[in-house]
Amino acid sequence: MTDIEQYKITEKPFYSAQGKEVEWYEAAYEKRLPVMVKGPTGCGKSRFIEHMAWKLGKPLITVACNEDMTASDLVGRYLLDADGTRWLDGPLTVAARIGAICYLDEIVEARQDTTVIIHPLTDHRRTLPLEKKGELIDAHPDFQLVISYNPGYQSLMKDLKQSTKQRFVGMDFDYAPAALETSIIAKESGISEEIAAKLVTVGETARNLKGHGLDEGISTRLMVYAASLITTGMSANDACKMAMVRPITDDADIRSTLDHAIDAVFG
Repeated sequence: MTDIEQYKITEKPFYSAQGKEVEWYEAAYEKRLPVMVKGPTGCGKSRFIEHMAWKLGKPLITVACNEDMTASDLVGRYLLDADGTRWLDGPLTVAARIGAICYLDEIVEARQDTTVIIHPLTDHRRTLPLEKKGELIDAHPDFQLVISYNPGYQSLMKDLKQSTKQRFVGMDFDYAPAALETSIIAKESGISEEIAAKLVTVGETARNLKGHGLDEGISTRLMVYAASLITTGMSANDACKMAMVRPITDDADIRSTLDHAIDAVFG
């Protein structure tokens, strides 16, 4: 038997609500509806799911989806060992058996022929067929499926089919308003709110360039990274360039624009 406790979050994850997302999620969980969370990179989607799993006292199993992931990676496979073959449950199967929240992060990165395996778990059937094993799992009453993706960063070749989308209730996430984002950065890094506010100002400059040379703006996560570097004694200018500019673009003109913005904010 799988030890459920190993999947439970024991310490409260820091999360500051922006709106009604907590009560919306609680309503969805009460009915065990599958949930789709959408929003830009680094805006707190995963942290929110961790927070809700902790708040509800439920185990959480997270899968970082990628284009090489197969259905077997999700549901399980037979393995060879000294005694012959044995079946090893995949993370989706474990979650369905023990009643965990299964969080498929960046679901669109997975191949579409892989994601169809979740369909029977997202309607009235709430079942998971293990075709290789010849077993049909009835999902535990506490099981819930959650998926996330960044709708602003997907090509037409990397999007969810309507047949998948319409199996979920949806929640939109975005970067927090400036005042809240400032407090989040200060809380996460231990930096002063004054410096955190300046980091947010730089971040907003970059976000205004999205679609005008940048595919993505600077995430809250990267601002926290910059703040963390500043707490080591690194200059704010250098920390911003290292954590907030160099990771998001190789374009010399965009880098120069952002570097100048940093110098203007921090002097």
